[in-house]
Order: sequence, then C-alpha cells, then structure tokens
Amino acid sequence: MRYSPAGIPIVTATLLHRSEQVEAGGVRVVELEISAHAAGDVAHKLEQISLGETYQFSGFMAKKNRNSKNLIFHLHDFKSIT
Repeated sequence: MRYSPAGIPIVTATLLHRSEQVEAGGVRVVELEISAHAAGDVAHKLEQISLGETYQFSGFMAKKNRNSKNLIFHLHDFKSIT
C-alpha cells in the first residue's frame, strides 16, 4: 500500500476478466486484464481479499493521467460472488 500526498491509502492491482458473451447469435469468449486502483477504505478492503476468488467490482474507467492513452479502473466497491 502506498499513500497519496494527502495521506490517503492507495492500492494498485491487476484485474483479470473472463466471460462468455453473445454476439451476432454466437458465443464469444471475452478475456482481458486491466490495471485498477482503490483509495481509502476500499484500498484497505482490497488488501484483505484472497487471490483467485471471483469478485464483482464497481467503479469507473479513466485515463491513467491527462496525457495517457492507457485506461485505469478506479474501484469504488466490490463483493465476492463465489
């Protein structure tokens, strides 16, 4: 865990997604890996999870920084769905 200049705890993670989606009448397997970060209470909660479990995350996507083309997922909350 690191801390912002304002002293807010920040955790950075990599999330893996895999699902099957229907497209044009066929099933398509979707897999992706995305960088994410959580701040404050969510950061503390994220540090306690077990790797390899399945979770549902909520939050928003934004550029990593003003000049970046890369996206990062900002976590607002999550829950276990296993």
